[in-house]
Amino acid sequence: MAAPVRLGCVKYLNARPLIHGWDGPVQFDHPSALCRQLASGELDIALVSSFEYLRNPIYAAVDGVAIASDGPVYSVIVAHLAPLNFMREVVVDPASETSINLLQCLLGERELAPALVREGEITTERGQLLIGDQAIRFREESDGRHRYYDLGAAWQEQTSLPFVYALWLIRPEFARKEKVAAALRSLGEKNLANLEAVIAAQPEADPAFCEFYFRECLRFGFGESEKNGFKKFGELCAQHHLLPAAPPDIAVV
Repeated sequence: MAAPVRLGCVKYLNARPLIHGWDGPVQFDHPSALCRQLASGELDIALVSSFEYLRNPIYAAVDGVAIASDGPVYSVIVAHLAPLNFMREVVVDPASETSINLLQCLLGERELAPALVREGEITTERGQLLIGDQAIRFREESDGRHRYYDLGAAWQEQTSLPFVYALWLIRPEFARKEKVAAALRSLGEKNLANLEAVIAAQPEADPAFCEFYFRECLRFGFGESEKNGFKKFGELCAQHHLLPAAPPDIAVV
């Protein structure tokens, strides 16, 4: 009897359409923790920040499914008070290297280079990078003073391509790549065809917001346009010295 797949998944709302109904154990955690566990071999497969492949291109990706956007994503934002060119610092959470490096690419293309810091309050000269459920809660609780620099919208405006935030990455030595990849792909397709059931299974989230978020903000495919966007991200990371070189095209199963 084959051992259970050691599967990890980001713990944010945006992952629910790709993991809901998985028949087996799942390690839910923050992106950075899952990346460490996948890199160390504690996990076989994980839905993790896409930058994990760019810095360590040993993995294969499950073809056809991802967490992406093609325009405003709503939940990957810099909250700020004054125009962007007033920002001297951005408070970042190291939980997602993808969003941090995307921000550096976008601001670098605009010739803006605020310092990245780990803590501090939002001021006229300091913004804050927020991702996932934290960004959603911040927007819900905001008093209306804040402006939002939506990284998904900025990327699409700059490149005319989708942006890929997270991928199912598979360890190179894992022997059942094709079988498990097919199961994850099938699960994602089934959930996307029955989003109402996925939304109903999120009692902590407002159904109307889930409908908006899943249908209008997020994309869950990893097709040709998403692959082109992902490749462009790798090229810009290399151009802005966030990587030593652009990585090879990603292998998919």
